[in-house]
Amino acid sequence: MLFMVKNGIFMEEFFLTSVYKFGDSMKKIIMAVILFSSLINAQNNFKDKNELRPNFSGALYLDQQTIPNLSPKFDSKENEKKKSPILAASLSLVLPGAGEFYSERYLKSAIFLAAEITAISVGLIYDKKGDDQTNFFQNFANQHWSVDRYAKWVVTNATKVNSAVNPANYNVFVNGKVNWNELNRLESDLGSYFSHRLPYYGEQQYYELIGKYPQFNVGWDDFGDENTPFEYDPTRKNLTKNFVYYSIERGKANDYYNIAAKAVVVLIVNHFISSLDAAWSAHNFNRSFDMNVSLEKFNNGLTSYYYPQLNLQYKF
Repeated sequence: MLFMVKNGIFMEEFFLTSVYKFGDSMKKIIMAVILFSSLINAQNNFKDKNELRPNFSGALYLDQQTIPNLSPKFDSKENEKKKSPILAASLSLVLPGAGEFYSERYLKSAIFLAAEITAISVGLIYDKKGDDQTNFFQNFANQHWSVDRYAKWVVTNATKVNSAVNPANYNVFVNGKVNWNELNRLESDLGSYFSHRLPYYGEQQYYELIGKYPQFNVGWDDFGDENTPFEYDPTRKNLTKNFVYYSIERGKANDYYNIAAKAVVVLIVNHFISSLDAAWSAHNFNRSFDMNVSLEKFNNGLTSYYYPQLNLQYKF
């Protein structure tokens, strides 16, 4: 500092020197404040729910490049995860449980598939049992029931059954063999308890009727011969043991086939119900879950960061 007072020079230089020094101090204070603020901002890193906030460097030309979520999101996988009710129903219509498996209802899929396997197994098993039982009772009938014995009794006792019928008018036996048409004609004319005509040998009705209606009781080998009397008894107490036994065994075959038939009904119903349930399961799956997958970009200054983001939403 110069101490000069001549012509006022001392005062002028003192003023100028003070201004310069004060300005330099203010610059230092301002720079210190800016530096302190930048340090604080650089340490602030926080999240607001789903948005990641960037760190600021304090440098304007860098901070203006820090813009989060500029990168385009990948398409949501929601459409890929959604299930088609029509496809689910079609799958289960072909194979019960398949549509439920497609709709990720694995327990129900196992239940419908188990029902399908069980019904098929039961149907096959009891159909085979019915076939075996049918072979058994038919063989029994071939051994113990005779159309010749039956026809002889009918011809011999025709007049006793219906006095208006002359058996000589019916050529039931031709060369020692039964003429089926003449036998059926005689049965029709006799009336009384001859309510049915004997079907041809080997037909399904042949094996059914001989063990079902009392008129055919006389054809069993434990009945006797054509001279043995027989009267129709509604209580069926006078039927032979072979007739009764045969009726029971034939009934068993029918029971087996009935079970097999019910198994087929279960199969059809299982396909239908599973198809409806699969469509409903797919519909519920689409209502219950929404899934969002995206790749997010976060810029911090000149550095870019990428991170995956998965959002799951369950709707009640």
